[in-house]
Amino acid sequence: MNMISRRHMVKGLAAGLPLAVVLADPLLARVAAGGLETVTIPAAGRKVSGSLALPAKAPAAAVLLIHEWWGLNDQIKSVAAEFARLGYVALALDMYAGKVAAPGDREAARRYMNSVDPVQGTETVKAWVKWLKAHEKVTGKVGTIGWCFGGGLSLDASIATPVDATVVYYGRVDADDLKALKGPVLGHFATGDQWINQKMVSAFEAEMDKAGKAYKSHWYEAQHAFANPTSARYDKQDAKLAWQRTMAFFKENLGG
Repeated sequence: MNMISRRHMVKGLAAGLPLAVVLADPLLARVAAGGLETVTIPAAGRKVSGSLALPAKAPAAAVLLIHEWWGLNDQIKSVAAEFARLGYVALALDMYAGKVAAPGDREAARRYMNSVDPVQGTETVKAWVKWLKAHEKVTGKVGTIGWCFGGGLSLDASIATPVDATVVYYGRVDADDLKALKGPVLGHFATGDQWINQKMVSAFEAEMDKAGKAYKSHWYEAQHAFANPTSARYDKQDAKLAWQRTMAFFKENLGG
């Protein structure tokens, strides 16, 4: 079997498998990620890139995906591909200008994350939301979703510019200026998470109540990064439940 035939076979296999299986297998994730288109736009006086996945039918609602501290890897691109398969225009942005930490290289991930200027980061997510809203294949409805580092940016994006739905997977939620939020927020948090903990989330919920904003927090008997199949802290059942809740939330608030 030649390489092209083998690639088509693997691509067909990946398309029919559950997302968690694809994410856990580097080859399947690479194939799924390979179907995305790289797009570049201006933001904060520079060029920023992302990976775009389009659904079979358009126009459709859009989802902006923001990666973990590892960077825009095949795993996040595969999630974007899954969103497109489910009928959404999906854009996985790149906050690290092409840098991706090797699996397990926490020092590199921390270095990349800390190198992101907060102002530039906010301008980047704002630019992508604006770009998606104006895209010819988008209905105008946009949601954001992020994990860990990206979870905090998912909320930041929704505060910086109005979106229709926001999903945070164990990301920083210490924002205290929530008046600009338009759509509801869905949060997935882990009881064993020592960083994104009950104290932080409770303070956020109190601020959301004060601002009169809609939110729903779900807690899982799990650890940080429980939804990442490549993590030692992955919890299959909780990840599945969180994904089901996420999809129901987006369907309710974005359509599709």
